[in-house]
Amino acid sequence: MGKIDKGVKCSVVGCGNPAVRSLDSERASKAGLHVGGSRRAYLCKDHYKEMKKRTRKERLLERWRMIR
Repeated sequence: MGKIDKGVKCSVVGCGNPAVRSLDSERASKAGLHVGGSRRAYLCKDHYKEMKKRTRKERLLERWRMIR
């Protein structure tokens, strides 16, 4: 049973919603989210959606690099 199943809260400063995803905190901070200083960033549904929107172009470029 992981931390998300146990009910960890969102790591973004000022948010108290339950987390649905976890990822590297460096990746979340590159997306412009203000995450506390820990290894993992736990994100709620809204902040995960925001992170995906902000990193869309980077992910697309990364996929293109893998193809070549």
